[in-house]
Amino acid sequence: MDEWIRQAEVWVRQAESWIRQQPPEQIYVAAAVVAVTILVLIVASCLKSSKPNTIVLSGLNGSGKTTLFYQLRDGSSHQGTVTSMEENSDTFVLHLEQERKGKVKPVHIVDVPGHARLKPKLDEVLPKAAGVVFVVDAQDFLSSMQAAAEYLYDILTKATVVKKKFPVLIFCNKTYKVTAHSKEFIKKQLEKELNKLRESRTAISSADISDEVQLGVPGEAFNFSQCQNKVAVAEGAGSAGNVSAVEQFIREHVKA
Repeated sequence: MDEWIRQAEVWVRQAESWIRQQPPEQIYVAAAVVAVTILVLIVASCLKSSKPNTIVLSGLNGSGKTTLFYQLRDGSSHQGTVTSMEENSDTFVLHLEQERKGKVKPVHIVDVPGHARLKPKLDEVLPKAAGVVFVVDAQDFLSSMQAAAEYLYDILTKATVVKKKFPVLIFCNKTYKVTAHSKEFIKKQLEKELNKLRESRTAISSADISDEVQLGVPGEAFNFSQCQNKVAVAEGAGSAGNVSAVEQFIREHVKA
């Protein structure tokens, strides 16, 4: 240890000697380069840490958002069988990753109730989102199809959503049930309903929809590939623990 200290003292004396031999201008330039480098590193670190880690669970009441929330956090559907009228919000390491070695980035999950009067809450959390999971009840889809399409339309045409271009996953839930519809069927029906909504909403004066961005390509039948946000469709079952599509979506957009 003493040898290391003596060597360090020698290096310090050599550095002091070298600095005294340099012109003042060169020392100032070197100091400026060091200061700029430190500043760049600080800014880069801040930008990296400021990337959003919030995933918003949205959809109609009864679609299974709360069950999905608990599966992602606890690996269990406890308390998730009752329709929630209150927001569930928590920051946690996904249950799937809790035993993973090394550093794992926590995710902030917000489960926004689907009741119409609580939609303003969705407007509060969307600007902070890294992605949105829109949950659809695959078993009871036909009876709720129009309402689900209207909710999804409001999300996909919202100016804050389009500006940030964060991804949207349509998660067809409860597909383990025999009477559930496939994700392909749900995707096609939603596209048809969204096309109808686009035609009816376009007829409204733009003064009445100031915060709405036009959906799709004018003159063409709507499909999700036309969206400015990347939209994917997956299936699973929250109550049965089949949420791998959502976990993968989260990790694609909130890096561990």
